[in-house]
Amino acid sequence: MTTDRAVRIMAGSFILISLALGVPESPLFVSKYFLWFTAFVGANLLQSGFTCFCPAESIMVKLGMKRGG
Repeated sequence: MTTDRAVRIMAGSFILISLALGVPESPLFVSKYFLWFTAFVGANLLQSGFTCFCPAESIMVKLGMKRGG
């Protein structure tokens, strides 16, 4: 697996989990403040698209995962 795929899988998982924990209609609801985490992940994806810098990818490369691309 490359870092491109791993970042997409991680971001998608974080968004779905934080939505499940932050939307009041969800059976897993904890607090509406989990929606801030959803916004943070989305903003990080947006800036990564423009700058080609992703902190998660940098960490994955340091842990030995090969870059995608």
